[in-house]
Amino acid sequence: MAGGKHKYTVVESQNTGLGQVGSVFCDSTDNITPSSGVFVAITVIEDVTFTTLTPEDGAGEKFIGTGTASTSGSGTGNLFIDSSNTFTAGTTIFGRWSSITLAGGTIVAYIG
Repeated sequence: MAGGKHKYTVVESQNTGLGQVGSVFCDSTDNITPSSGVFVAITVIEDVTFTTLTPEDGAGEKFIGTGTASTSGSGTGNLFIDSSNTFTAGTTIFGRWSSITLAGGTIVAYIG
């Protein structure tokens, strides 16, 4: 692993993208965590809002998640969302998350 990034063969990468490492269907407000690894993609089945979306790095420095917005003014964009941000059905977001709690809606979360 160079520079903290995971390296996959082309086939492994394609299989991960197709959800062949595993997936979780969620239509409740229960917290979900992957059995191993992290969630690498979330496909929205019914419009969704998140109570908790925990980035793998914990601090939300690379992947969007719920938390407190930074006031550093670094110009890198806002990595934080709240329960007022709605993701519409058909949307897929990519990242690395250790846990997810929905405020409402339905998703399939893919493990990688």
